[in-house]
Amino acid sequence: MTGTPITLMGSWSIFLVAFLAATLALILGQRYLNRKQGAKETAAPAEPDAEPVLDWLAPIDGSLLLKEDSLSSFSFWDRFLTKINGVEMMQSHIAEAGLKWSVGRLTLAMLLAGAATFAILHQMSWIPGLVSVAAALAAAAAPYFMVLRRRQKNLLRFEEQFPDALDTLARALRAGNTLAGGLELLSRETQPPLSSEMRKALDERNLGLSWDQALANLAIRIPIQEVSMFTAAIQLQGRTGGRLHEVLAKLAENMRESTALRGEIRAIAAHGKMTGLILTALPVVIVIMMAYVNPSYLVVLWTHPSGKSMIFAAIGCLVLAHFVIRKLVDIKI
Repeated sequence: MTGTPITLMGSWSIFLVAFLAATLALILGQRYLNRKQGAKETAAPAEPDAEPVLDWLAPIDGSLLLKEDSLSSFSFWDRFLTKINGVEMMQSHIAEAGLKWSVGRLTLAMLLAGAATFAILHQMSWIPGLVSVAAALAAAAAPYFMVLRRRQKNLLRFEEQFPDALDTLARALRAGNTLAGGLELLSRETQPPLSSEMRKALDERNLGLSWDQALANLAIRIPIQEVSMFTAAIQLQGRTGGRLHEVLAKLAENMRESTALRGEIRAIAAHGKMTGLILTALPVVIVIMMAYVNPSYLVVLWTHPSGKSMIFAAIGCLVLAHFVIRKLVDIKI
């Protein structure tokens, strides 16, 4: 009866130590990056003031009228995150994934997942320490990988909806509607994520931003080449005039052709991905068969002093090989 409280107390102490160690590592790493960046800025000669070059295709750095959320609801964590480089990228990934999380919530989830995994695995004496650290790092990265996966699906869904949306907008413009009326139609008649993004662009325009600013923000939120071409076409039409509906119809046609090409490439790459999945699962299937047919072979490997390290090394190599194969067959166009 006395062993259970002691064990729980030891687990909690290991969890807190791991969590504090992860936080301390972030703080020290950020201070090192800040010192390194400060040294570069000191060594670099000051450039003379030059007249800024205006680029009407570049995003306009205007202050948004929409209220921006803080990085974290905890003031101390919000101040810490504002000093870390790369937080803006993480915040943009969360927004592109269509999630309403804050950066503080995501980072705390990553720290808690890593610390809890390390605290649990450290209590298992048969697991090597290096494996516990690797598993804790993988668990800490899992929430961010989930956000990236959600972001990829969200952008793919938007890419599938965009050609039909361009056709609808082109027909609305041909019928005499304004650009705002066409975007209002898309925000009401289409499905998320396209409808929500069009609604954000309209809201920014209604709150006082120019069309250039609202469309530039749309291109930032949706980093797809066709969206950048769409915003550039509208901005150019606003300056020089022309038949915008014809440009949008041609853009929709080209986008359908590129989508069909990507579908063919994904079908070709599916064979390589399936091969990698089979090669990854084959050793596991063989181990299960050996455990059923002749368990004594596996018992020798498990009881040997170096056997456990070899098992975990083999598992790590299988996982690494699986991701390497997927990276090789991932064709970019």
